[in-house]
Amino acid sequence: MKNLTTHELRKLFLEFFSERGHAVIPSASLIPENDPSVLFTTAGMHPLMPYLMGAEHPAGKRLCDVQKCVRTGDIDEVGDASHLTFFEMLGNWSLGDYFKSESIAWSWEFLTDEKWLGIDKDRLYFSCFEGDENAPKDEFSHDRWVDMGVDPSHIFYLNAKHNWWIPGTSGPCGPDTEIFFDTGKAPCCETCSPACSCGKYLEIWNNVFMQYYKAPDGKMSMLEKKNVDTGMGLERTVATLQGAESVYDTDAFTNILARIAELSGKNYKSDADTVKAFRIIADHIRTATFMLGDPRGVTPSNVDQGYILRRLIRRALRYAMQLEMGENALSKVAEVVVADYGEVYPELKEHAEHIKKELDTEELKFQRTLANGMREFERIKGKFVGGVIDGASAFRLFDTVGFPIEFTEELARENGLTVDVEGFRERFAEHQQKSKAGSEQKFKGGLAEANEETTKLHSATHLLQAALRKVLGDEVAQKGSNITTERLRFDFSFPRKVTPEELAEVEALVNDAIKAAVPVTCEEMSEAEARALGAIGLFQYGEKVKVYTMGAYSCEMCGGPHVSNTAELGTFKIKKEEASSAGVRRIKAVLIPNYR
Repeated sequence: MKNLTTHELRKLFLEFFSERGHAVIPSASLIPENDPSVLFTTAGMHPLMPYLMGAEHPAGKRLCDVQKCVRTGDIDEVGDASHLTFFEMLGNWSLGDYFKSESIAWSWEFLTDEKWLGIDKDRLYFSCFEGDENAPKDEFSHDRWVDMGVDPSHIFYLNAKHNWWIPGTSGPCGPDTEIFFDTGKAPCCETCSPACSCGKYLEIWNNVFMQYYKAPDGKMSMLEKKNVDTGMGLERTVATLQGAESVYDTDAFTNILARIAELSGKNYKSDADTVKAFRIIADHIRTATFMLGDPRGVTPSNVDQGYILRRLIRRALRYAMQLEMGENALSKVAEVVVADYGEVYPELKEHAEHIKKELDTEELKFQRTLANGMREFERIKGKFVGGVIDGASAFRLFDTVGFPIEFTEELARENGLTVDVEGFRERFAEHQQKSKAGSEQKFKGGLAEANEETTKLHSATHLLQAALRKVLGDEVAQKGSNITTERLRFDFSFPRKVTPEELAEVEALVNDAIKAAVPVTCEEMSEAEARALGAIGLFQYGEKVKVYTMGAYSCEMCGGPHVSNTAELGTFKIKKEEASSAGVRRIKAVLIPNYR
């Protein structure tokens, strides 16, 4: 098989599907648009959910992309051979066009043909849905793989846990067929299969066939248009092609690890602890660089995306201190990330100074955190003279002042104490479960499951942004939004608190647009034409974009959905204005129905 770099695989994948009629679309932001249920874009399908639900995409019915993704449920596992927080997902999509037959044939061709990846056919294994009360056994996918030349003994039927895809508990769904690479490890048992976690089978590609819709009440129905959604992890596939021991031993991390070695004066693989420290710093700073460089502007804070970003930076700092990397080490590592990825993701170059400033600032803040932790430790240590610091106290040091358990253990030893690490881990595990439930694990699809309330609030955010720009100036730019059925939350760039008088003017402007009862129109055009028209929008959408216009009040690039007339919105009311993070303000607002 070909020994490809990350840049080569990216290019080859897009070239393959472009030749087969797919429009190449750019990566969406790491911060989901108008999605109340998830902090980050966690998969390639995430930004495309409105189109998988039936909306028409400006670029057509066949799409392919490389999507930036972040998953944070396993932060504490980073440091091993496979876990990453940031990764790139290669994907190809059919929106009511081709289905299983073509999808499987193209996957097989791309993986095995010498012109493309040239992977040994005998090292590929597959899984298909075994069927249950919701849907029948996916014999078509099984038989199609056999048609391609796959030995039937290489195909496994697995249950819904492994081969059924649905965004949360309801929405578009269907069986998937997953593709695995045999790593050469011995089987763990006689029934060893891709369902095992023994490491013999490494998943490299997943083809999801969305042909059903599951209603909130559990009823299943067929979708009018069947879709294909595929995902191939770039880093994991490159590691397979390069025969690397881990994702960190590929070109994706070569230069980053070299900079860490230069700053620390240590050898990456000198011992297990050093390997772990290098990998954590490399992963976390690569992720932090992409978060800070994102067009939607994440900055460290104590809530939402900013909290995750701060946690990543501080964990990396702790290991940088362990390696004695010196001052401003993280921003120096980030320079390499910008250099390595700046051509593919130009927003990193554009925000390079901002990335450096935020990392250096957070480093100074962490130094103060350590000082606060020391004072708290001194306060409580007298309670445990000659004994053990209990798990609750150790976790409180971690949770309230960000004091790492390793620091607590070290200080305890210096003071003739020990730490109930098991008690700490129990409390940490409880904390971790709550964190997972509150982050991307609760993804349900956001506006992909748009209803009347969320659609109205989505349209209202357009009017709100237009009003803010009119009152506060064109420096206002959207930095994120979050919509539920009850309210909208809109984050925007602005350096100070918005005065009550300004908020009243903004509110009045939005309500003027609603009372004007103007139609909401949608046109497709090139992004250049949209910009020339005066349409606003932070993000790249591809060659064609949808522009939603609300009379003279708002003109914005967006994927929808929207009301047909502003009169449908009711009365707009701002409930709260507050700081979100440095240089970013947040407005929470509601729509009050107009009853006649």
